[in-house]
Amino acid sequence: MALIATSLIWVAYAVCLAILVCIAGIFVFTYQKPGERTTSVTIVCFITVLALLATILLTPVDIALVSSTTSRKIGAKKDWATPDAVDSILLQLKIVYYTLYSLDAVLCLLVVPFTYFWVEEYDEVASEEGQQTIASRFWGAFKYTVGFLILALALFLVGFFLPVATKARDEHRDLDFFKDLLTQNHGERALTFSVGVLLTIGTMVYCLYTAPGLALLPLTLIKTAPTVSAPQLAATTSSQLEQNRERQRQLEGRNEGRENGLDARDRLELEALVREERTLVRREHLAAESNGEGRNVLIRVWHKVQAVFRPLKLIGGLLLLVISLILFASMLITCIDKIKNSVCKGKCGYLLGETQIFNPVNTLLTFTSKVFPVDYILFLLISLIYFSASVIGIATIGIRFLWVTLFKIRKGHTTPNAMLIATVLLTLMVFALNYALTMIVAPHYATFGPQTFCDRPSHPGDRQPDCSAHHNAIKPCSERADNPIAQEICTPTVISTFLNRITTNFPVLGAINFWAQFAFLGIFAIVFVVMLFRVPRLDEEQLDDDLAEAEEEGLLASTGRRFGATWQDITGRAKGVRRTDYGAVNGGGDEEGDNPR
Repeated sequence: MALIATSLIWVAYAVCLAILVCIAGIFVFTYQKPGERTTSVTIVCFITVLALLATILLTPVDIALVSSTTSRKIGAKKDWATPDAVDSILLQLKIVYYTLYSLDAVLCLLVVPFTYFWVEEYDEVASEEGQQTIASRFWGAFKYTVGFLILALALFLVGFFLPVATKARDEHRDLDFFKDLLTQNHGERALTFSVGVLLTIGTMVYCLYTAPGLALLPLTLIKTAPTVSAPQLAATTSSQLEQNRERQRQLEGRNEGRENGLDARDRLELEALVREERTLVRREHLAAESNGEGRNVLIRVWHKVQAVFRPLKLIGGLLLLVISLILFASMLITCIDKIKNSVCKGKCGYLLGETQIFNPVNTLLTFTSKVFPVDYILFLLISLIYFSASVIGIATIGIRFLWVTLFKIRKGHTTPNAMLIATVLLTLMVFALNYALTMIVAPHYATFGPQTFCDRPSHPGDRQPDCSAHHNAIKPCSERADNPIAQEICTPTVISTFLNRITTNFPVLGAINFWAQFAFLGIFAIVFVVMLFRVPRLDEEQLDDDLAEAEEEGLLASTGRRFGATWQDITGRAKGVRRTDYGAVNGGGDEEGDNPR
């Protein structure tokens, strides 16, 4: 029975991994620039994104496995859940966790930097002339990666020899939970410290990118339902372009026979018309691409499918808006709970012995965890929301050094080096996200799940008390359970123990990670309020081709909504086009015939 239960949980994780493979592939191929794709960058980015998503989604497996050892109805261990069986389950989870965390760290600190320098070392001219070999290119990339190798070794060695904090344990000897957190194993301490440092760095990146991304994600969906369909835009743009060029011909006709050329007013109007013509040409190309012109049948069909489901973006955006606000409230509630009720405050990284304030997400996940895999699906959706918010944040803000934008992350326009840097940032953010989901969003769920214990004295000779006839004595497990029987029945998850070990052994890291959550909440609130009232504007004066192309994409994403636009995208037909009065708009029309209508 035990084998069947645990096997089903691991099978669910395998199915989840298959879904994550698709998500990682979609992310990489969506953002990569098609003309600059390289095999090494594609493979490294794909494996890294898959590994970090697999790390997050191991948490509900952890919860389900440790919860399967107890019977919630009687608050006791199941017959098969002997100490050896429980230790075997925890050992399996530890192996998988340590493997994934180590893989994430190696990819972030060594593999991705090496791949970045490998791409930078490529010289097309020297390669064609035979002056650059694979060995020379490998050595060039390796030289620059040595610094990251030294950093990784330094983190491990510092964690290996750094003493752990014992002050909290000495002050809270009655809290047996600390006995399992303060470790003297040097190898485990080194890994704990290394992950803790990466987690702390990732928390800073997480506040800068994921917080605004979480605010932008629902508002982006709500505000990008188009007011103009692709066929309507194409027809309107064609008409405006024709009138624009006709007006230019009229102005140039005035210049014939004049010694001094156009007067100042006509010259300014002509310059404005030339700039507008460039914008209209780009808009015409964008409308043609959006309509699937010049492409194969599958792409045209895909555009039709997108048009059919476009009205759902508004509904999905509103739903995500509600979820984002609930997540914000849950995080704020837990932070307040930790400040008020933490057993040792900053001395152990604000460890919360027992949640004492109602948390909606924590309560929902704990309740649904009684029926696996309902909580798994919910946790998957929440994790993907945070991951998508991280991607949106990077795509919106770009990769910056202070106020200087180094790289832009855009769909189909991201260069290989920008893709690799974005992958490193996502890896760091996922370290921080693992902490946030486990310690802040749903702390009780992530620690004990639905486990309960029988708060009654046991009879002589009984291995554990029986609460089958005393349901009022069944209580949820917590770190602060005073009943010694709870120590035998309640099994904390591996992920909560690992993260609590980081914050307890190295309380400075724990305090930084905790207080950074308030920075996250503050940034979210500011961006959310600003974006509620801010209308995206198109800068028609932008002359840079790439930026102009990106901005022109906003023409198909006006803040208004009209279901007629979607219907026209499906049918491929446009309504009648209203002609534009260029003379009235640009200040011309002082002579008869200058305003074509």
